[in-house]
Amino acid sequence: MDKIRIAIAGMGNCASSLLQGIEHYRRAAGADHTGLMHFDVGGYTPADIELVAAFDIDRRKVGQPASAAIFAPPNNTMRICNTFASAGPVVQMGPVLDGIAEHMKNYPAERTFVPSDEKPVDVAAALRRSKAEILLIYLPVGSQKAAEYYAEAALEAGVGLINCIPVFIVSDPRWAARFKAKNLPCIGDDIKAQVGATITHRVLTRLFEERGVKLTSTYQLNTGGNTDFLNMLERSRLASKKISKTEAVQSQLKTPLPEEQIHIGPSDYVPWQKDNKVCFIRMEGQGFAGVPLNLELRLSVEDSPNSAGVAIDAIRFCKLAKTAKMSGPFLTVSAYLMKHPPKQMRDEAARAQIEAFLEGFNEEDEVVIDYANPETARLETMGV
Repeated sequence: MDKIRIAIAGMGNCASSLLQGIEHYRRAAGADHTGLMHFDVGGYTPADIELVAAFDIDRRKVGQPASAAIFAPPNNTMRICNTFASAGPVVQMGPVLDGIAEHMKNYPAERTFVPSDEKPVDVAAALRRSKAEILLIYLPVGSQKAAEYYAEAALEAGVGLINCIPVFIVSDPRWAARFKAKNLPCIGDDIKAQVGATITHRVLTRLFEERGVKLTSTYQLNTGGNTDFLNMLERSRLASKKISKTEAVQSQLKTPLPEEQIHIGPSDYVPWQKDNKVCFIRMEGQGFAGVPLNLELRLSVEDSPNSAGVAIDAIRFCKLAKTAKMSGPFLTVSAYLMKHPPKQMRDEAARAQIEAFLEGFNEEDEVVIDYANPETARLETMGV
């Protein structure tokens, strides 16, 4: 099969884990699929994903081949692979815009961003030259202007979009309509981890609901030592992040909790944790005859690899969407893989629809998304 040609905006820990993971599963060649939700998606395996363009703003990454840039500071995620079959494309200078929080200038170079003084490239032109099919956005939380710049470049270059950060593009009807008008698929917003804070909190919330327990209050606090947590010390950059994570949990309840009874959001930056994220969840509720119960959970994960497998699936589903001539948001995939999709769904329902899509998918299938009314949007695949 042909390669899936991707571009990445933001060569941080998440991009590092994604590219290392692709190389890992390429070498595994089918022997060990541990850690993947799907090894094969419509005939595509991780080995079929090829990076053809990369963008960043850090002087230690710009001008370096991607295989070297992903190990440059301030990246600090776990190493999966040390060598690559290909050095990959040279990382190009992107626009800084609002990609760096002001307070990050006060931290040591090995823990923060060091912007290059190179002139930014024309990203849309670079995407066209690279013949990329899909652009992934991996910018810091709060990079509203920068994320919108890359989304605009994707539209101009005719490239599908996967928005992995909590800036609302795919879930914004105006942006969604523009991708639909350009006959381009998009998936977003704000990628979930495979087993992370949000998906775990969602599943437990659904458990309470389905077992007849009334959830009365809950919190989720997270600590970590990567640039994501350092960036989020600037609370003004967290508005969309808190909305994304909170709605992901609230959507599992028939009656959402009052605002003062739910708190979900980053707690603090702990440098020595590096890319390890520790999540604390507390849930208080009323069970049989109103008898109180509470649940406390501590989850420790390597943050960036935890979302890389989800990104590998998103890339391949976006490719299938392009093949099937779908346009605009891929609703079920966004609902399953993202925290803030255009339409929230129960995870098990979204997964069932995705599996049905995969069972029936071939290049002759016609896939139609009715986006006129997001509340009644449907996915239809001939033969399913």
